[in-house]
Amino acid sequence: MIHLNHAGTSWPKPACVRDAVAETLAAPELSDEGFDRHHESVARAFGVGDTERLLLTPGATQALAVAVADHPWQRGDRIVLSGLEHHALQRPAQQLRSRGVETIVVPPTATEPIDVTRLREVLSAGRVRMVATTAACNVTGEQLPIEAIARLAHEYGALHLVDGAQTAGWIDVDFDASPFDLFAFAGHKGPQAPWGIGGLLRAPHVRFESPWAGATKQAPGPCDVGSVDRAALAGLAAGLEWLAEPERADRLAKARALASTLRAVATEGPDVTLHGAARAELAMPTVALTSNRLEPNELARRLAARDVTASGGLHCAPLAHQSLGTWPDGALRLSFGPASTTDDADHAAGALRETLAAAD
Repeated sequence: MIHLNHAGTSWPKPACVRDAVAETLAAPELSDEGFDRHHESVARAFGVGDTERLLLTPGATQALAVAVADHPWQRGDRIVLSGLEHHALQRPAQQLRSRGVETIVVPPTATEPIDVTRLREVLSAGRVRMVATTAACNVTGEQLPIEAIARLAHEYGALHLVDGAQTAGWIDVDFDASPFDLFAFAGHKGPQAPWGIGGLLRAPHVRFESPWAGATKQAPGPCDVGSVDRAALAGLAAGLEWLAEPERADRLAKARALASTLRAVATEGPDVTLHGAARAELAMPTVALTSNRLEPNELARRLAARDVTASGGLHCAPLAHQSLGTWPDGALRLSFGPASTTDDADHAAGALRETLAAAD
């Protein structure tokens, strides 16, 4: 079975990740020594010089929830999202309504993933305390100009929260040298870790209501948002070290080239629409398409019968699908990983071609 759902979760995990998990489960360090060592390793990998500014969480969803909920909001404040957000960010933003906070969505344009002119208009109207955007759409893989968004947010006194679930592990992050105020990531996607680990990075000037974020001198520990999965943390540290090896320096370029093979096949199919492909050179290695003849879930089922694992449906991103015009059925998503091969792409291309042809 060829796994082409790396935007959902990476598989198979590298041998070093599996070994790190097995070793931790076989001989757990019951003190905090192991936690501290791996915590420091992950912080270094993301360019964070102080582990007190890395909160380890059960995943990106929890990291985003903490980032949004723990901000010291006041009634009348506003939070701004892009129109391509995952539900993990949309939902906690919407829940702020009970605290008197308004959520504003800035949609994409016909050619860009976010309408920057509209974003400036919203910011200039005042009361925006946070701009929260994904680094790349989890449906199409299209990257947002997050550094430009951060600078624009700061121009109007707002923080910028980045949902890096799709880009972490693919695009190196030197957080302390970046303009971002907050950055959430998932371990089980690009970083090649098991499920159950993620994190939230914060800049030194960010102050939240929770003790971990600097309200006291208490450093983030293994129990701040629930007990950290020590085995998953060991796997995360190992996965990030594996990605940093020289032979994987061009992993994104290689995976993008594999994705282009499937985009070419999709353009051959009758009544097939590619989504986000206009910015393929700035996208993650993800292909999203819809067919007028078969629903996305049926396309995924037929690909599975041809030994290709893909993802059909809404991908936990209803807002993104509404913006893309693929609501309510969603899209078919195929996404490559750092260990995907040309043979994988060739087999998937043949399977996709056969599947689309059979829909005629």
